[in-house]
Amino acid sequence: MSSFKRYLIILLYDAFVIILSLYLALILRFDGSIPEVYLQSYLNLLPLFLLAHLFSSYLLSLQKRLWRYASIKELLAIIYAVSLGTILSIAINYFLQYTLPRSFYIISWGLIIAGIGSSRLAWRIYREGIKKGNISLGSHPALIIGAGSAGAMVIKELMHNNEKNLHVVGFVDDDIFKQQTKLYGIPVVGTREEIPELIKKYKVEEIIIAIPSASGKTIREILKICSTTSTKISTLPGIYELIEGTVTVNQIREVNLEDLLRREPVKVDLSEIAQYLHDKRVLVTGAGGSIGSELCRQVASFLPQNLVLLGHDEGPIFNIERELKEKYPEVPTVPIIGDVKNIDKIDLIFRRYHPDVVFHAAAHKHVPLMEINPSEAVKNNIFGTRNVAEAADRFNSDIFVLVSTDKAVNPSSVMGVTKHVAEIIVQNMFKHSKTRFVAVRFGNVLGSSDSVIPIFQEQIAKGQPLTVTHPEMTRYFMTIPEAVQLVIQTGAMASGGEIFVLDMGEPLKILDLAKDMIRLSGFSEEEVPIKITGIRPGEKLYEELLTDEEGIVASKHQRIFVTSPMQVNERKLKILLAELYNCATGTLNREAILAALKAIVPSYGVEYDERVG
Repeated sequence: MSSFKRYLIILLYDAFVIILSLYLALILRFDGSIPEVYLQSYLNLLPLFLLAHLFSSYLLSLQKRLWRYASIKELLAIIYAVSLGTILSIAINYFLQYTLPRSFYIISWGLIIAGIGSSRLAWRIYREGIKKGNISLGSHPALIIGAGSAGAMVIKELMHNNEKNLHVVGFVDDDIFKQQTKLYGIPVVGTREEIPELIKKYKVEEIIIAIPSASGKTIREILKICSTTSTKISTLPGIYELIEGTVTVNQIREVNLEDLLRREPVKVDLSEIAQYLHDKRVLVTGAGGSIGSELCRQVASFLPQNLVLLGHDEGPIFNIERELKEKYPEVPTVPIIGDVKNIDKIDLIFRRYHPDVVFHAAAHKHVPLMEINPSEAVKNNIFGTRNVAEAADRFNSDIFVLVSTDKAVNPSSVMGVTKHVAEIIVQNMFKHSKTRFVAVRFGNVLGSSDSVIPIFQEQIAKGQPLTVTHPEMTRYFMTIPEAVQLVIQTGAMASGGEIFVLDMGEPLKILDLAKDMIRLSGFSEEEVPIKITGIRPGEKLYEELLTDEEGIVASKHQRIFVTSPMQVNERKLKILLAELYNCATGTLNREAILAALKAIVPSYGVEYDERVG
């Protein structure tokens, strides 16, 4: 049925209800015997009364509402529309001086509300009566965890759209006051701890987690409870992913690893960020990487004057530039293939584009690989950082943000110690520069190309055991968009010389992560075993975000902390860096490079003979 035809039918029905209600009001007022004078007044005023009520209905869009979703708001809309129509009718009668009793308006007001309201209610009852079979006659038994508003919305959506052919057998909720109650006729059958028994009792094939505000810890607990079953587990997106509280069946998806980390959404000061990025020249190094490309996406949303994308691999740079052109065609992007180790190229970039803001994300990050190639880690992570930082100083950039890592704290790896030295260089640069140099330190990010997650996914796809280096191996994790939002916020907070530390939440065991990956992929540990391979060169069991000496103070953002500045002997640092440069670019002697790094960072604490090479 076309929308116009539907609108016309509802309009004609409402007109009929209004006419009938006005006539019944007179009959009820005079007990069925209407005096001629009142009947004549009614007939004379009827066209005007009808227009008044239909006009009021039009103003409140009664005919355009989707009554299959009718609620208290729709009932109030009917009351408001009929009340306005009645007031207009009284005004018309007053000016035209016809004779009608005052009680006529009160009675007609109630009859019109009842007539229009009952028709809408009847339509909804009819529709839900038809659709309710969708969740009672489906062939796939399902449990919904959470008998709250989100659970109720899931039921309502399934009534109207049950493409998954689910048969909802009950709700699960830990609230003792909800036990033995019903929601939309579906019982609350137990608590989370009873899930394994309920799965057997009702032969449940799918569990839907309908708790958008649930923390990652809660999701992990539910996953653990269900780990002994083969039941499929789905969830609603987190509360921060939902828009205006609406839920559709299409939003019900499989649980993913981001759900296991689920935390409060990052709150950033948009006006503060816009102030330093909008209409400014921005350079992102390592723009093709996981962090760098997300930095480009988020920076572009603030409409900079231009955005320079620097990376040494042409494929990722081509991809991110194409994506930005499609999403933000109004932002001029400049793709540059180059290496931060190339001083002349860096100088040319700064001379040509004069970036106001620099996000330095370019780095070698793979821990075992850098153990084998320490000279490359030194040249890229240390002297590449110095090249970009010194150019930012020479060309008077306003802000320079170094993307660092928790592996820089009490480093045990070449990658970690080179990032630590990069932090020292950046903090030292600020002492003699107008540029505000800062570093941002955080842990692992889910979804980065060199993280453990893609390795696990590849191993599962190939039917191989998941390799975990040690049962107690523990890491901090954060999603890439979450980390980048906070990195950008630190740029707005920068005074210069700070090392910002992001709140990474609770650390996770890699072994638990592997078990979760197996479960989320629909396998058991018998089908996909876990193999302990032993700690690799440069790895630590536990990562830290701070040294004992640094200390930490709160910032104005609850998810960002600030460390105390490092105390550095500049003259000694200059000499030691020169020695390190000679080792990394000249002799390439492994032990000499490691010794030079330890001279700069005494806390660099792994013995050389334990290393690869």
